[in-house]
Amino acid sequence: MIILTWTYIIVGITFSLYLSIAWLSRVKTTKGFYVAGAGVSPLANGMATAADWLSAASFISIAGLISFMGYSGSIYLLGWTGGYVLLALLLAPYLRKFGKFTVPDFIGDRYYSDTARFVALLCAIFVSFTYIAGQMRGVGIIFSRFLEVDVNTGVLIGMAIIFFYVSLGGMKGITYTQVAQCLVLIVAYLVPAIAISLKITGSFAPQIGFGSTIADGPNTGKYLLDILNQLNTDLGFAEYTKPFGHGGKPMLDVFCSTMALMVGTAGLPHIIIRFYTVTSVAAARLSAGYALLFIAIFYTTAPAVASFARYNMINTISGIEYAKAPVWFKNWEKTGLIAWLDKNQNGVIEYHKGDPFAGRPTFTGEKGSHGQELISNTPADGVNELYIDNDIIVLANPEIAQLPPWVIALVAAGALAAALSTASGLLLVISSAISHDLYYRLINRSASEKQRLLVGRIMIGAALFVAGYFGINPPGFVAEVVALAFGLAASSFFPVIVLGIFSKRTTREGAICGMITGICFTIYYIVNIKFMSGSAWLLGISAEGIGTVGMLLNFVVTMLVSLMTAAPPPEVQAMVENIRFPRGTGSNIDR
Repeated sequence: MIILTWTYIIVGITFSLYLSIAWLSRVKTTKGFYVAGAGVSPLANGMATAADWLSAASFISIAGLISFMGYSGSIYLLGWTGGYVLLALLLAPYLRKFGKFTVPDFIGDRYYSDTARFVALLCAIFVSFTYIAGQMRGVGIIFSRFLEVDVNTGVLIGMAIIFFYVSLGGMKGITYTQVAQCLVLIVAYLVPAIAISLKITGSFAPQIGFGSTIADGPNTGKYLLDILNQLNTDLGFAEYTKPFGHGGKPMLDVFCSTMALMVGTAGLPHIIIRFYTVTSVAAARLSAGYALLFIAIFYTTAPAVASFARYNMINTISGIEYAKAPVWFKNWEKTGLIAWLDKNQNGVIEYHKGDPFAGRPTFTGEKGSHGQELISNTPADGVNELYIDNDIIVLANPEIAQLPPWVIALVAAGALAAALSTASGLLLVISSAISHDLYYRLINRSASEKQRLLVGRIMIGAALFVAGYFGINPPGFVAEVVALAFGLAASSFFPVIVLGIFSKRTTREGAICGMITGICFTIYYIVNIKFMSGSAWLLGISAEGIGTVGMLLNFVVTMLVSLMTAAPPPEVQAMVENIRFPRGTGSNIDR
């Protein structure tokens, strides 16, 4: 069977499973809608958390970024993995002890202020919309290639599916759907990784094959990473394993980017809310351990996938006549995510350092003299003729390695599971922030459960339209967009949550000023670089790393203003004491 047939079969089976689970898990109470009734088992919650965490950025983009950035791409692995450990140990058990539905709920009650709640609500919505843009773009990319529809249609299909199971089951439906998605995406990631590792290095474990010698071909007996270093330098790129300096990210930017991803993880509202769904503090700790196990399996495989893909890609297309280009290349060329511009008119694909043309390619719908897809962009200076979107590496990898069609379809199903699982969690955060924190807590305290559920479901639909727009008009690669969301979370939530748990003296005035200062500075810096063609004027720190500076500003402003204002009321200080030194396992959420 061809790839398209296998894709319809495997994606159809997995989607039927997700929708069936959502129907069986439908809820009629706000407690079930927001926190799955606080009765999810640690294993199920751990798997759901891992699926929530292993987003399209993890499945699609991490390997793509490492493949093109080499050593510098490790910031995503270190930041996201380390951040989850930080979240599991430093925040999750204490927030579960506090027992609230949402992060703005925690901030509003801890800082005894509806203003603080409202500021946190705005931050949660802004962070979630930034994050979800990457997920919807991932959905569009997957559908555009494997179901042979355009990217916009792919985004619309994903929107319809997400709306169905999020609005029906809320957190309960999402949780058990994500358990299935966790299994699908990990199997889909490991199967081709193992097959390609065996093919290139003879090692069953990709993590070992990553550091092994090549088993066949002209490079037999040579270490894979040594060959990648040589191939990169021959093409004008920096060495694949080179850490810093010319051709790589500066050390300070690597540190700031890694730190922003790490602390941003600990401030992401769609991950934090998962720890409210279990029965106790002990269950929250255990579920964090299960989640970390699944995340570790995935993330330790990503560098190997990146290296295998780059090795195969360079060997199959660089220096090849376009007329003899492999089938995978021409398949992906139809999506607009690969483009070739014959600058010297010799009919050969010449891949070297530099941009082949300015910006992303714009296709005219016509064919060139060699049969290639024509683009209307002005060629950039340099000798590079090839444009490759980072986000296709994992999806194209099985085709590049000439694996069976069913493996290629399995990867498509896994990538969709990753994107849809995280998008659903983010939509619930946006919905709960508006329906619970804004509508119920600030506007209509007498609202019935039926009214609150209705508002929540309406907000899911409204949020999906905005998310769909960002999916069709994304501001960058999937992982780049997600990295910006982490920076915003780091600069807004992390300081006030940490100080809210560990400092009784932190006041509402300090928290409000800190959140506003941190996120406003970070937004300004990101917008200046990403949308106004500005430069990284602060010590060369990139937009992906500026969240670290925003976080430090938040901490400083929050503590200074807290020292200059009246201490929190005694009952708030007693509440913080109870959170910080939990006795027993704590009670279930009380509403």
